Parts: sequence; C-alpha cells; structure tokens
Amino acid sequence: MKVTREQAAQNRERIVEAAAQLFRERGFDGIGVAGLMKEVGLTHGGFYGHFASKEDLIAEASACALKRSLTDWNEFVDRAPDDALSAIAGRYLSSNHRDNPGKGCLLAALGPDLSRQGPAVRHAATDAIRAALDFLTRLVSGKSKAAKRQQAISAYATLVGTMVMARIVDDPVFSQEILDASRVALEE
Repeated sequence: MKVTREQAAQNRERIVEAAAQLFRERGFDGIGVAGLMKEVGLTHGGFYGHFASKEDLIAEASACALKRSLTDWNEFVDRAPDDALSAIAGRYLSSNHRDNPGKGCLLAALGPDLSRQGPAVRHAATDAIRAALDFLTRLVSGKSKAAKRQQAISAYATLVGTMVMARIVDDPVFSQEILDASRVALEE
C-alpha cells in the first residue's frame, strides 16, 4: 500500500522521535532497526525508505534530542528570565531527569558513546553543543565575551558531568547529594 508524502513525513518523524528516546534509554546498541520499527508500528523494510543506515538515524535522532533540550531551556528562561541559569540547573539537576534518561539530555545519557560514533553523528553533536554554549553564554555573567564563554562551558560541563555521576552511583542518597551540590554551585 502506497503512503502519501505527508504520511511518509509523519512516519519519519515518529521514527526519529522514538529513536531519540530509545537511544537515550538503551544506548545506540541497545536497540536495533527491527526493534525500533516495531516500536513505532512499522515494518523493518520500511526503515530504508527513510534512512540510508542506522548511523544516519543516530545522527538525526541525536540532533533532534539536543534541539529539544535547547527548546526546553528557552521555556525555562521565559518562566524565570531574571534567574535563568538557576531555573535550568534546577530542572536539569533533578531526580526526575536522573531517573528518566529517555526524556532528558542526550549528552548525559550517551556522551561517551557519541564520541565513538561516525562523523555525521559527531557533527550533529558538535553543532548542538555550540548552540547550547551560545545560549548559556547569554545567561551567565562575565566581564568580557571570553569570560562569559568560559563560564558557559564550565556551567554546561557541570550540568552534564553531574548528571552522569548521579546516574552512575548506586546509592540514592549519594546521588541526590551530587545533584544538590552542583545545583548550589551553579546558583552562586
């Protein structure tokens, strides 16, 4: 049965959205093409009508997830324009984010795996990191553009690194301590 261009575009979007979530939950190797297509209710063979390879999907899904994080940050800034970095840190460094990697930051869920992917995936991640740093640079204080950029890099690294550590430890009290300590440090 032939699908319309509109339906094909919707199917592609469903595949990318599902992949973005499932990759963050299970890792890039934690779900194959067949399993992903089953999750979205499409046939395995239909995948190749949308993507040349799983790597192409990984690149697009990664870009999608990273773009969504930036969209979320914009909403936090709209709600708390005078204390935007604290608003972002409060949501990012939360137990809800820690416990739901499939709905959270791609870098915190898959950072080391991203570094081992091919050029298309790394390029998508690089573009998204640059965009996030540009965004954060507008929010942080500093005496010069270079000082603000340095502060933004430090803040972003703190967010991502803290979430990675909080997810790694097997002690919930210790995990919360890690989240709280970084949140306080970013609010200073």
